[in-house]
Amino acid sequence: MSPPVPVLPALLSEPERPALRFADRALTYGELGTAAGTLAGRISGAGRVAVWATPTLETAVGVVAALLAGVPAVPLNPKTGERELTHIVGDSAPALVLAAPGDELPSALAGLKRQDIAVDTAAKPDTPARLPAEPDDPESPALIVYTSGTTGAPKGAVLPRRAITTTLDALAEAWEWTADDVLVHALPLFHVHGLILGVLGPLRRGGEVRHLGRFSAEGVARELGAGGTMLFGVPTMYHRLAETLDSDPELAKALAGARLLVSGSAALPVYDHERIAAGTGRQVIERYGMTETLMNTSVPVGGGARPGSVGLPLRGVGLRLVEEDGSEITSYDGETVGEIQVRGPNLFSGYLNRPDATAAAFDGDWFRTGDMAVRDADGYVRIVGRKATDLIKSGGYKIGAGEIENALLDHPDVREVAVTGEPDPDLGERVVAWVVAADPERPPSAEALADHVAAQLAPHKRPRTVRYLESLPRNDMGKIMKRALRHD
Repeated sequence: MSPPVPVLPALLSEPERPALRFADRALTYGELGTAAGTLAGRISGAGRVAVWATPTLETAVGVVAALLAGVPAVPLNPKTGERELTHIVGDSAPALVLAAPGDELPSALAGLKRQDIAVDTAAKPDTPARLPAEPDDPESPALIVYTSGTTGAPKGAVLPRRAITTTLDALAEAWEWTADDVLVHALPLFHVHGLILGVLGPLRRGGEVRHLGRFSAEGVARELGAGGTMLFGVPTMYHRLAETLDSDPELAKALAGARLLVSGSAALPVYDHERIAAGTGRQVIERYGMTETLMNTSVPVGGGARPGSVGLPLRGVGLRLVEEDGSEITSYDGETVGEIQVRGPNLFSGYLNRPDATAAAFDGDWFRTGDMAVRDADGYVRIVGRKATDLIKSGGYKIGAGEIENALLDHPDVREVAVTGEPDPDLGERVVAWVVAADPERPPSAEALADHVAAQLAPHKRPRTVRYLESLPRNDMGKIMKRALRHD
């Protein structure tokens, strides 16, 4: 059965209720309806529109306007390089680009008609907003979000309205998310986490979004301390919060008062879980999703502390683990590693202009995520890494890099770590640890780290090689770019 439409039923429910705040600029639901409704009238029938997705009020208004107009929006990362941006614009073929007045756009967008997103926060509407009727087809494309392009040119994942509403409603159930919640975050607005969960999620519930513009521990403390109830972040952000807790009692108090702390986009190290729990009394919960699937699993509210786990499948999501030959793994032993495949109404419609890539991504109606995981006896899922970069086949064993990384991060002399596999004439692959030491002048020895892992996990999972770095290569979301780790 199709989920309910429209995507934003709360838009006209309480016009005086706060909706969006970016720094010192804010809109009520009535003001958002007026601004987005006016823009929707201008872009109606445009085919597709690109959105220059800066972390601003204008971006949020532009995406809401596209939803109201029934026009697919293509969020563009302002930090994307010229070559990649040219590919995305050529592939998605938007009719125009939405941008904030004064935004300087790169030459890759020079051929597009520009439509400024007019948002006057000082102007109060005289009459209630008159909004266009949203499309009533749940399969109508809402967003085209481009993948990171780590294995080739970025692909545009077509996300229908059905996937967005299904995911947001399932998360509302798992997180007990209501209109009374005030979400604080500082995530970019060109991807699923920051835009769909972080902006459309609260707006669908009728709650409030407070975007920091730029992440800082001070901003988190300020907004959570002033009525914020939820915080969304990525592991890099939570790591910085954990580092600041001991010296900032106001931050500790603010985090302790939050109803829900959610981390996503990559695994949050167990060490940071434990530091935040010890300093605030609050547990960070994790969820798991992808651009193509939106959200698949989450630790539910009241589900208990589960550091290292991404929880249970959300309502409506089918999830299975499979062997390399495609056979299903039926064991729930916390040890057997398999690739995650999912199916359900949360999935994308396909890759834009890429029927071949779309077909290759599915095993029947199951989407191949490329993520490797184990399942505990109660069904909780623990991701151990990506099939392409984090599955290490050593001495006849299948080893997930993620569990070794968590073990190494538990060592007091390790600040950051990434684990990869490298060819080995005897083992097939050997486990390699790339370590950022807590004290670069006195790094832990390779033998000490190997013994530490062997004692916590198993001898065959210990790193055979340790390489020391000053820092790990990361992308804009804080994910470690393992493909950049090479030994000459």
